[in-house]
Amino acid sequence: MQNKGALKLLAVLAALACAYHLSFTFVSRSVERDAAEYAAQFAPEQQAMKEIAYLDSVKNETVYNLGFVEFNYREVKEKELNLGLDLRGGMNVMLEISPEDVIRALSNYNQDPMFNEALGKAREAQATSADFITTFANAYDEISGGAPLAPLFNTPELKEYINAQSSNSEVIEVLRTESKSAFDNSFNILRSRIDRFGVTQPNVQQLENNRILVELPGVKEPERVRDLLQGTASLEFWATYNNDEIFPFLSQVNTLLAQNAQAESTEENTEATATEEDNELLAQLGDSVSQQNKANIEAWKKANPLFSKLTPWMNEAGQLYGGPVVGVANSYDMAAVNEMLELPQVKALLPRDLRLMWGAKGMDEANTAFQLYAIKANTRDGQAPLDGGVITNAQATYAQTGSSAEVDMTMNATGARTWARMTADNLNRSIAIVLDGYVYSAPTVNSEITGGRSQITGNFTIQEATDLANLLKSGKLPAPARIINDKVVGPSLGQESIELGMISFLIAFCLVLLYMGLFYSGAGWLADLALLCNVFLMMGILSSFGAVLTLPGIAGIVLTMGMAVDANVIIYERIKEELRAGKNLSTAIADGFSNAFSAILDGNITTIITGVVLFLFGTGPVQGFATTLIIGVITSLFCGLIITRLLILSFVDKGKNVKFSHKWSANFLSNTKINFINGRKISYIVSGVLILATVVSFFTRGFNQGVDFSGGRAYVIQFDQAVSDDQAREALTAVFGDKENASFEVKQFGNERENQKRIVTQYLHADQSESATATVNKMLHEALNPLFANSLTEEQFTHTNETAYGILQSDKVGPNVAHDIKVNSIIAVLFSLLAIGLYIVIRFKKWQWGMGAVISLIHNALLVMGLYSLCYGLFPFTLEVDQSFIAAILTIIGYSINDTVVIFDRIREFNTLYPKRSLKDNINNAINSTLARTINTSATTAITLLAIIIFGGTVIRGFVVALLWGIIVGTYSSVFVATPIAYDMMTKKDKKALKEEK
Repeated sequence: MQNKGALKLLAVLAALACAYHLSFTFVSRSVERDAAEYAAQFAPEQQAMKEIAYLDSVKNETVYNLGFVEFNYREVKEKELNLGLDLRGGMNVMLEISPEDVIRALSNYNQDPMFNEALGKAREAQATSADFITTFANAYDEISGGAPLAPLFNTPELKEYINAQSSNSEVIEVLRTESKSAFDNSFNILRSRIDRFGVTQPNVQQLENNRILVELPGVKEPERVRDLLQGTASLEFWATYNNDEIFPFLSQVNTLLAQNAQAESTEENTEATATEEDNELLAQLGDSVSQQNKANIEAWKKANPLFSKLTPWMNEAGQLYGGPVVGVANSYDMAAVNEMLELPQVKALLPRDLRLMWGAKGMDEANTAFQLYAIKANTRDGQAPLDGGVITNAQATYAQTGSSAEVDMTMNATGARTWARMTADNLNRSIAIVLDGYVYSAPTVNSEITGGRSQITGNFTIQEATDLANLLKSGKLPAPARIINDKVVGPSLGQESIELGMISFLIAFCLVLLYMGLFYSGAGWLADLALLCNVFLMMGILSSFGAVLTLPGIAGIVLTMGMAVDANVIIYERIKEELRAGKNLSTAIADGFSNAFSAILDGNITTIITGVVLFLFGTGPVQGFATTLIIGVITSLFCGLIITRLLILSFVDKGKNVKFSHKWSANFLSNTKINFINGRKISYIVSGVLILATVVSFFTRGFNQGVDFSGGRAYVIQFDQAVSDDQAREALTAVFGDKENASFEVKQFGNERENQKRIVTQYLHADQSESATATVNKMLHEALNPLFANSLTEEQFTHTNETAYGILQSDKVGPNVAHDIKVNSIIAVLFSLLAIGLYIVIRFKKWQWGMGAVISLIHNALLVMGLYSLCYGLFPFTLEVDQSFIAAILTIIGYSINDTVVIFDRIREFNTLYPKRSLKDNINNAINSTLARTINTSATTAITLLAIIIFGGTVIRGFVVALLWGIIVGTYSSVFVATPIAYDMMTKKDKKALKEEK
């Protein structure tokens, strides 16, 4: 083996890199354990807040010191291996900015009957059409008899873009531009709201069709999240106080709080308690400040309760800065400052029209320090003198002088008059631009601004100016974000998922290690060491990429472990062949690795192709599965081809003998003489019968469509006592009765001891409103409450943070989401088949091999689909057609093509070595020679999946059963379908050519 030194160095560097990335996860967990221990000292009702306070206090403290570089907790948290919603608990929300709402707003809510009828038709067609605006325009053209669109949108707000002579195509283009602007603005507002919600590692993504995906791990208040995400943005303009006008009042507040602290007893002294907590924090953080310095600091804090948390806005010489900013506080002190400023005795000292608001963004890149602004609310009704409704346009432009950007803002006539008065009254002062109670900008007024057009400067970058322009337009287009799909997973279910997933992983992993060691003797145990390296590298790469580990992701890891042995099996079987041919050990090892390389490479590339398609067209958990599958295949190649070889050679080079089999496994399936080609008609009949049964089932039984595909609601209900399926079904029937689309399904969820039921209903599935969800929840409570030993209120039943029983998990998917998933799923399957077929044609030079492989894959996909159709309702777990169903189909495609490619590769080799032999003989000999590898690989993968089925929990059991059936079908089709079909196509072509010659 050449360049062994370089390969060893590469392996060591890869291991060090993975250890480095994984270390952040261990450090993060260590800090969080310290936080939990610190919080445990307090009363149970205070522990959650104390834990958060501890983590906030170390956010910018060094918690990981490598000597040459230091990391604070925030940086460590960003680099750790993330857990998905199913493992950590939290909320997954998909929101939609309705194009119908945007169009209505752009028309100033025009009441024209034809306009509203066209919107209605577009709404009805939206389920099958992604372009709402084109559908609306076509509908209006049809209803109005070709009337122009311009009169509908010739409003004051759009006068710069649309006039009476504008063509329909011009109007449509404006509608598209304004809709995109509304969507981008809503995305920015949602992102800023989520940042302030305090969720660790949130994920906010723009999707197609005006949709936004929000993932909030660890969230325990779903109603608060829904209110936060669906609330209408409130954009306001406020006059401000100057810093020097407010500082004297804040000094009085600081003195008052200090006096109150001194007057109270030690036991009741809340500030002293806070100081003790600070001391405990300092002690646990290992602060090296001397005790005397600590005493001085604490004495100063006692004398300055407010200013110890809120630093006055002044320079080092004690001179106040100008402008509306009155102080700066660290993010973890903001809540304490708010609490102090809300005290009645403090409010009595402050001006009645003073409102203090925090800046929306931190002063530094880390968002650790925030400015406090002094707002002057001097209007009669206390409302903002000007709101976002008057903004007709705002856009980012470059300043005429310098390289900074500015914002050009235009108002309507009413807003222009109010704006002129505000700017005249606030010359050389600031006007604050406020969204949702947070100050985004506070430009200084240099002169009275008339005409409603003005520029906002502030040394902005072009991106910052664009964001501010979008912010200013938020009041112009009321485009509320509507939740069309939300998934809440209770943290307790997440903990159960972790435990079950890890148990299944460990058991499956140990079984694979044992199998390899027992079958391949010493070489098998060396392969096990490479497999351990594989797991280590895979987890390290997942961590370095910032991947999110989900339960399907764990399934992907375990499945990858089963497939990882395939490379070793192929290599070891080739080495055994070389040894049986009489070669010495070193030569057999070299030739075995060399001859196995092409089969390993081709097989893994086809699996990667499937994983890439799965990642591109899947969502959420499916993408998690694809990520781990792709990374696992890559690390398996590295460990199988490099690490395993280095380990074997380390023994051989020292003169030690490495055995590749025991006596009983040395000739396992090595002398088979099965004539597979002659038996192909039997396999065609078997496959034909199975496919016929599958197709008949498609039209008679259909599929048990999950809410992903049909739309509806699914619940996991936790009971406090044993409840049978029949009891739950009877109770639901009594309440839901014969209501339209009120069909439901009741299944045992988990072990019977867990007392959980999974209930799926399509009742009101087309109504995505919160009121409809509340109606279904109320009916569920009414039906199921009598089955609880201790009766629950409706509030307790629907909010599991108050009780351990009731609705543990809920899914809501509107029919639009279902349509999108169907389309993307079909595209994913077609693309994967096309990509794999093309790759095989290119690699094996004949289209018949590609066609045989594709037909085999279609065969496998149909039979896996047949399992879902024929067997749903027969097992104590669900076989729903949902996103996991698509993952199963594509995974089987990737797995079975790997097996097929290995056989094709051996046939190609035999055709090259023995060109005078018939194609039939070469095919039969190739399949027989790879039979040991086929059985061993399938067996290890099947053992892995069986372990997951038994120990992995109900959440993924149906998915894994489909994978196991797919492994069986895929192994069968590689031998009995793909190769015989390719053979028949090639011999048919040869027979036709021979006939033409005659």
